[in-house]
Amino acid sequence: MLAAETYSSLGALLSDALVQWKRETALIEIDRKKVKRELTYRECMPEVARVASFLSKTLPTHTNREDAHLSPSAPRVAVLLGNQSRWLLAACAIFRVGATLVPIDYKLSAQEQLELIAHAKADLLITELPLARRFAAPPSCPILLVDGEDSKANVHTWDALPDAEMPPLVERAREDVATIVYSSGTSGRAKGCLLTHGAYLAQLDALMAIFPMRPGHRTFSILPTNHAIDFMVGFIGPFASGATVVHQRTLRPEFLISTLEEHAITHMAVVPVLLEAFERAIDERLAKRPAWQQKAFNFLTTVNQALTRDAVRPELSRKLLPGVHDAFGGKLELIFAGGAFVDRERAERFHAMGLPVVIGYGLTECCTVATVNDLRPFRANSVGAPVKGVELRIVHPSQDGVGEVWVRGETLMRGYLDEPGLTEAAFTPDGWLRTGDLGKLDASRHLQLVGRSKNMIVSPGGKNIYPEDVEGTFAGIEDVSELAVFATGYIWPARESLVGEGLFAIVRGDIERAQLVKELELRNRKLPEHKRIASFLETAEEFPRTASMKLKREVLAAWLREHVRPTELVRLRVAEKAEGALSL
Repeated sequence: MLAAETYSSLGALLSDALVQWKRETALIEIDRKKVKRELTYRECMPEVARVASFLSKTLPTHTNREDAHLSPSAPRVAVLLGNQSRWLLAACAIFRVGATLVPIDYKLSAQEQLELIAHAKADLLITELPLARRFAAPPSCPILLVDGEDSKANVHTWDALPDAEMPPLVERAREDVATIVYSSGTSGRAKGCLLTHGAYLAQLDALMAIFPMRPGHRTFSILPTNHAIDFMVGFIGPFASGATVVHQRTLRPEFLISTLEEHAITHMAVVPVLLEAFERAIDERLAKRPAWQQKAFNFLTTVNQALTRDAVRPELSRKLLPGVHDAFGGKLELIFAGGAFVDRERAERFHAMGLPVVIGYGLTECCTVATVNDLRPFRANSVGAPVKGVELRIVHPSQDGVGEVWVRGETLMRGYLDEPGLTEAAFTPDGWLRTGDLGKLDASRHLQLVGRSKNMIVSPGGKNIYPEDVEGTFAGIEDVSELAVFATGYIWPARESLVGEGLFAIVRGDIERAQLVKELELRNRKLPEHKRIASFLETAEEFPRTASMKLKREVLAAWLREHVRPTELVRLRVAEKAEGALSL
């Protein structure tokens, strides 16, 4: 693997990767079950050279921007693409010419995308024809289309670019900004995080020290590459290690499973909803087996869990449970999970089957992750310990040790683009990032997250309740597509006091009311009285989510405040004794 600490920029590291690993397969792009493109690192170089040459001739040599956070001369290139190999090739070219990369989420509306491109003051946009056609009016900057042709002025086509020599590397310093990554988190307000070359290189060094990659490994890039986890695990990490990145253009579950089976995937990054989809696929296959085979599978899973509790043993797990491992290609070593809370029981089940789930915690503001569970041993009840170069502290802890999580280290952003007020509010004078998340440190100094400070309630008995911590109890109800728990006082703030507030669930699904009530009341009994939901609300509206399928709680909360009255909630009988239950 290339030593990240010896480089000053991503451009230098990626340029060396194309040469160092020239004989290794770099990219495989699949459309449904057909391999559409396969390139070695050497075969990537001519495409990178053509695009880099085009950028060096098209981008302004000096932007005349007076921004204290950015190199004044660094032009900005927005990339708006779905999962595909040319996303990565474009990024290599952008960093080669010393430009700043602005990843744009392809799942946003066209208007939102245009607003982000304008906010970033992009000097060029790289996109694909179907996305470009959604714009009511194109952005003012030049456009490079990775597919198709367009006769509009100022629009260029990737395949029409002439062959060219690789332009000289424009070096950047570690403190220079590499990317402007927009993150709305769950608040709905987009903010451009200024992430430096040094932050990415430090993050790469920390992660590869724990989970090294090498030539022969194959990473399945399922999440959008603009997502912080996939940018590192599905691009920078594999390229620095000579591994292969596999893209599946169609993200329907059956084709994801097919790619896993046929292309010997060793690593992939997912969000919890994808992990749930994979679990359903396993259960569906298992349900078709005779009863004795199901019992044998459960027994062998228990045996494997006991033998791999302290360390992952993939070869042993594959021998004990060949069926489930073959369904995932027979080579899967690690599943990186993040972007939202990971259900503990689900993570434990995957680990028991020999498919270890790496749980981490991070924000866009801290590059990729601040903490990660190193699997030595596996701990499903935590998001791990701080990675190398990162400090963590719990501020103003309660009697049970829960307080706001603060983070400091070299992987943090330099601030928010053109938002000095927000930047100042996010950081303390001595450099700590106020995350707004609530957590505590266990005896081994591993972080346990319990929720967001805004969505917490205090019961009349003085107990803190975190709705996110309750949701896992209600996960997996058949025919329920989505479920989220809120504090009533968070949605409908009491004017005089917090007495009488409680928890309620908003539910979307195709389930009969009577059956839903039965399931909710049954699961409610498993919770301590002060954590039980008092009522629920049914909706047909899909929950608002980010590109990584993380629930936008603030957006959903705003919708509830506008469209729902407390009297519309359906009360649950089992919650009547719950401390602090809602009284209607």
